[in-house]
Amino acid sequence: MGHTDDILNDIRGQIDAQPEPLEEARRRLGLVRSIADRFPGARRTYASGSLAQHTFIHPVSDGDGGVVLNRRFYPELGPDGDGETPSRITTELCALLGPEVRKLYPGARCGTSKRGPKLSFAQPVNEQDPTVDLVVALTRREASGLWIPNLETNTWEASDPEKHVDLFTSGSESVKRTRRRVVRLLKAWNKQWAEPGFSSHNLTVWAWEFINPGVGMATALSTVFSCAAARVSSGAATYDPAGVSPNVRLLVSRSRAERRLRGAADGLAEALEHDDDLDTVLKALSKVYRSYLASPPGLAGKIAPMRDAVPLSIGMVGLAGPAAAIPGTRAYGDEDSTQ
Repeated sequence: MGHTDDILNDIRGQIDAQPEPLEEARRRLGLVRSIADRFPGARRTYASGSLAQHTFIHPVSDGDGGVVLNRRFYPELGPDGDGETPSRITTELCALLGPEVRKLYPGARCGTSKRGPKLSFAQPVNEQDPTVDLVVALTRREASGLWIPNLETNTWEASDPEKHVDLFTSGSESVKRTRRRVVRLLKAWNKQWAEPGFSSHNLTVWAWEFINPGVGMATALSTVFSCAAARVSSGAATYDPAGVSPNVRLLVSRSRAERRLRGAADGLAEALEHDDDLDTVLKALSKVYRSYLASPPGLAGKIAPMRDAVPLSIGMVGLAGPAAAIPGTRAYGDEDSTQ
């Protein structure tokens, strides 16, 4: 393992979710699912998103899941029924969830998000108070996947969150481990902008598509950046891997997305090309992870003697944290960045 992997591992130490709030998010989602299981017509519940895929980064903000309703129990609901919109059924589910959750969390409240009820708990753990977002889903008559709400437009949309979890947690143990670590690093990179360019789902799809067995974390991350940059540059679409939802959309213009991805790809490529030169690796990676690394002159000389004595920890020498900055250094692809 070279310097690039060492430094990326240090960044992972900064961004990985803390165990206590992560476990609390799991507990809260489990509670909400157990209550939703008792909702009339419920067939099953499921966990989805970062919690199910083991890709949360600090801070732990929410736990995602869903309850699947039997459309035959609700013949009036959805595109396969009489076309009734999702607002009423969401309100009815919230009326069940709120009082039941308050038996354990007296300050809890049930509101709504884009996809269904959103439970807040008013009981922080390590200054983090994860919510639970529960999708109200319907089985589809003649197609795979589910109908899920878009409460912003009061319509139903096709998706398959359960299939996504199956796909994104598939493969050998080594591939799954590498994919999880790369997704976390991608999320941390994406969050450095005031306006992130990519959804977490988009980044996870790319990691699932582009990471091959038998490669290490640094190489895998470099591959995702370079392949994603090439796709965005070509104008090609990123398809839903479950084959149900519309194509995955960028959150910024294609030109801005390409610039950010290309800059990150160049930075990782430079670091890996000079993997035995700590100063060069630090300089290259600090342009990609500017909120987590700084590279003042002479740093390599301070770290090199430590390498054989203890595991490398950039934080030990004062480099970690959002306040880290490199005077006079511009991040790769950072024409539109906000630091």
